[in-house]
Amino acid sequence: MKKPSIKDVAQHAGVSTATVSNVFSGRKPVNDDLKDRVRAAAEQLGYQANRAASQLRSQRNHVVAVLVPNLTDTFFAKIISNLENLAFSQGYDVIVASSHDRLDVEESRIKALLRWQPAGMIAIPCSGELPASIAALKETSPVVMVDRVSVEGCPFDTVTIDNYQSGVDAGQFLADQGHQKVLIAASNLDHPPIQNRAQGCFDTVQKLGGHCEILALGSDLDEGAKVVGDWLDNNEPPTAIFGLTNVTTLSVLTAMADRGIRVCDHISVVAHDDYAWMSARSASLTVMQQPVDDIAKTAWQRLIDRIESDGVNHAPQSSVLEAHLVKRKSVKNLKGGM
Repeated sequence: MKKPSIKDVAQHAGVSTATVSNVFSGRKPVNDDLKDRVRAAAEQLGYQANRAASQLRSQRNHVVAVLVPNLTDTFFAKIISNLENLAFSQGYDVIVASSHDRLDVEESRIKALLRWQPAGMIAIPCSGELPASIAALKETSPVVMVDRVSVEGCPFDTVTIDNYQSGVDAGQFLADQGHQKVLIAASNLDHPPIQNRAQGCFDTVQKLGGHCEILALGSDLDEGAKVVGDWLDNNEPPTAIFGLTNVTTLSVLTAMADRGIRVCDHISVVAHDDYAWMSARSASLTVMQQPVDDIAKTAWQRLIDRIESDGVNHAPQSSVLEAHLVKRKSVKNLKGGM
């Protein structure tokens, strides 16, 4: 059978071929109703846009590269999902690579992504350091750095949350509930967000007369659970634990469960990030909820603005968003009540 052409799609959707071209190339804006009609017609006919030919004709690559530390972390996976939806709505494709939290793999993945000659890149590095291969893009390709990045001195636009304030808010809440012995379960303290969250909580608890200790668990769930378990076996138990990531919180809960330690009844728990499983528990977890959708939306808009301007990465801007406390059942009020 003859493959459907752009003319077939235009006729089926009742629009011009130029409109169909703009929907799939993103060269010019098309209203949502027309986009839906064109895409529905394309799907019904089995039409697939020839991206390579379109890009050659337009002299512009409608591919955006996205680099994340790993794909198993729900936080990163949700950011990717949001970016894919935003990209599709504007005629872009997204190429994703994971560094598996390894610097050597990260360098290889960046080089692989750049072979696509993307229009721009959104990157979450696996450490607190700016990868050299990305730093080299300052004068040539738009880049937006997200999450694990130090804002000061970064040559690219950044999108982060106020991690220090997030730690302050968690520490203040625990202190308000009467908790004066707090364990902070960190992943890697070399990562600026983790370091800032830990410092914010530590400073606040100590300032309010409590005692706080920071424990680095790494990024592996099972190894982290062993570190927490060993600490619990050899120290006076805290009244509360603040898990700084999804994985460290799971490590904490695993270690507690192995020892018959009940959340809230024995040790209160506050988590950073918020996922479905955290509320689907008998003692649902109080969390510092990150605005994941807004992080992705802000990063995407920053990148598109750079792609469509002549400034590339000149005069970089930082966008700092706020996490907020969601109170549930995992924190006991030691001053009386729940």
